[in-house]
Amino acid sequence: MLKRSLLVLTAAAAALQAGSLGSFTRVDRATAAAQAASTNSPSAAAVEHSNVTLYVWADKYVYQPGEALTLKMTVKTNDPYPYTIVAFRQNNQTGKKTFFGPNQTSETPIDVYGRTSDQGYQPVRVADQTRSVVVGDGGWLNNTALTVPSELGMHTLTVQLRDYTGGRVLKSAYFKIGVVDGFVDVGGVIGQDTTWVNTKAYRIQSLTRVENATLTIQPGTFVIGMPRTDDPTALIITTSAKINAQGTRSRPIIMTSSQPFGNRGREDWGGLVMLGKAKINVTGGTNFIEGLDNRPYLQYGGTDDTHDCGALAYVRVEYAGSVFTTNNEINSFTWGGCGSKTVAHHLQAHYGKDDTFEWFGGNSDLKYAVGSYGADDYLDWQLGWRGRVQYLVGIQHPGTGLGNRGIEADNSEFGATDQPYSDPQVWNTTFVGPGVAAQDETTGDGSPGMYLRRGTRGSVNNAIITNFGYPAVMIRDAQTQAELAAGRLSLNGILMWNNNRLNLSLPNTVEAQVTQSSPAGTDALAYANDPLHNFVAADPQLRRALEYSDPDLRPAIGSPALSLRWNAPPDDGFFDQWANFCGAFDGDNDWSEEWTSFLRDEDIAPKQ
Repeated sequence: MLKRSLLVLTAAAAALQAGSLGSFTRVDRATAAAQAASTNSPSAAAVEHSNVTLYVWADKYVYQPGEALTLKMTVKTNDPYPYTIVAFRQNNQTGKKTFFGPNQTSETPIDVYGRTSDQGYQPVRVADQTRSVVVGDGGWLNNTALTVPSELGMHTLTVQLRDYTGGRVLKSAYFKIGVVDGFVDVGGVIGQDTTWVNTKAYRIQSLTRVENATLTIQPGTFVIGMPRTDDPTALIITTSAKINAQGTRSRPIIMTSSQPFGNRGREDWGGLVMLGKAKINVTGGTNFIEGLDNRPYLQYGGTDDTHDCGALAYVRVEYAGSVFTTNNEINSFTWGGCGSKTVAHHLQAHYGKDDTFEWFGGNSDLKYAVGSYGADDYLDWQLGWRGRVQYLVGIQHPGTGLGNRGIEADNSEFGATDQPYSDPQVWNTTFVGPGVAAQDETTGDGSPGMYLRRGTRGSVNNAIITNFGYPAVMIRDAQTQAELAAGRLSLNGILMWNNNRLNLSLPNTVEAQVTQSSPAGTDALAYANDPLHNFVAADPQLRRALEYSDPDLRPAIGSPALSLRWNAPPDDGFFDQWANFCGAFDGDNDWSEEWTSFLRDEDIAPKQ
């Protein structure tokens, strides 16, 4: 057993004898059992889906053996009930868990008091605390910063709140770290098959492109975008190359900022760009990718709708979106002309400057995606994209005016009838706006939840749209209205609430949340009021949508997202046909758990 294993949690004997540990007060098990059985305690269902807000973080992501680590946490219990607290480190290469108690570590589960299940876990009442030091200078569990062990690869630091018996996990908070034996600087051209391993961290120093090769990134690898004053730093997969970046829930691939925690921001680096040879609807069939200049290797498009740009799974892109020129930024994730063999699932774009997920033509798909606190749109398409999306979340930063639309959809900015038409199928999405006004950076239009324009076709189904400053749905122009009237653009199952926040006198009705901006008319409203299209104005009852460093966007029991009759997705081999609920989550399964991060730097910055 490692004597100096990460998170060897110790506590002062005096605090233990006094019956408390930090802000936790011990409760005897008989009292805890009686309280759990009382009529005033939460129901079994409510306990199963605890209202606790809990998040943990260390001083940084990437460590080398022997470095010191400080662990902090914020907790808001929102109830007075007793919990068992369990903390452990998991080596994600081996799966081994090391549990922590006072002055000891154990391979057998123990709580933070060092008690096992056989001894009876110690329940406690948890007082709310913000930026509390768990381990490190002034820590309530260990007053000394810890020494990182020599076990290379990704590890997960986990704090759990369990029920008073310790047998049922009610809430888990995760933080991923990488233990590496060195850093590798990359830039320029990657021209041969290359593997980035999780025992090192990779620093992107320039516009880095892959040509005539496959770049493989191991699960649990950290990729760090370095700052530049000229070209932004970005990773570009050209049309002659592929990427194979397939992480896992326990070992996501994290592409992130080089800046210290508390000082990170949008556009700290560029982002991830994938270019393919599928059809796009521009003259000549090829184009240069938006956000950069017209260098030859940035061209995409062609005639191969099966083209394979590679595979992304469990990948986070954070603090991306460098500005190349005014109104010309790189998205967090960009697909340009990627074909149907391209794979993308379980992706998160966090704190991006431009769009989170954007397609320029092609027909690649996406499943299980999170966009958090970006400054532009969350699901954006144009130039003839014909792919499929299921289970996508977009949550905007509150109260800042940053963050544009949930969906921004174009056929083409060059010609509304250019072919092939943008014609995607989108199912099961949730969009949470900032609650205030936000403006389009070029047209000056407001920022509705869904903004359909320039002749786009396609279908959007089973979508929750809430908390936007402008209406939930806006049809921008006559060509798009014509596509809607002809049935080539369809909207079905749109659950709307608390949109149009610029005019608080408006009621929460369908009429107040759907508009056609140009030309003036009532066609869009008539479409929404048709019962066949299932537009509903009702509170989706998302559990903790506004706890921004630890949101829970699942609908609560009794939500209309679960109780009303919504359509089932098509049975085509891609969509889950059983997902006949509204929004990105059902009432139970949180597919975003563990591999994502919603931490806001303002919530984890050191106290001033």
